[in-house]
Amino acid sequence: MSPMSYDPSLAGGEASVEVLHPHWKTLVRPIALTFLVVAVLLVAEVAIPAGKAAAAGRLALGVVAIVLLMWWLVYPLLRWRTTTYELTTRRMRLRDGIIARHGRDIPLSRITDVSFRKGPLDRLLDCGTLVVESAGEHGELVLTAIPHVEKVQATLFQLVEEERLRTDRNDRQAMD
Repeated sequence: MSPMSYDPSLAGGEASVEVLHPHWKTLVRPIALTFLVVAVLLVAEVAIPAGKAAAAGRLALGVVAIVLLMWWLVYPLLRWRTTTYELTTRRMRLRDGIIARHGRDIPLSRITDVSFRKGPLDRLLDCGTLVVESAGEHGELVLTAIPHVEKVQATLFQLVEEERLRTDRNDRQAMD
């Protein structure tokens, strides 16, 4: 392991296997709204008649456009960028939050089932919904817009099985 890839939040003997962000399709709507805001802004700029109030009208229009762009583009982009799903050799880590961070870790030993769903559009875009069932109070976790969801499901299933084998081996060694 190189010093650049060292992650102090991982436990001893734990390694990161895969780190994902939600699929880029989650950004399609904000980007489309951005084009719409810019188009409406340009039409409104042209429609403002020349005169003393024109400068104030253009300034107000610009401020409204910036606020809308911040709300409809920058916030979803930051939310997408700061949301991560990480598979490690011991757990599934979920992290999100722009200013305040939230995290949830699910030990692989508590995962009881891993499945996925893909609609027609998801099949075209190679993404889908990952459903992780775990023992405990939270039960089912549904993660939408996961890129390469079939590969992620297979990787997670393999990690869960490897964790079970490791736990069984440790239990047998402890009994000897």
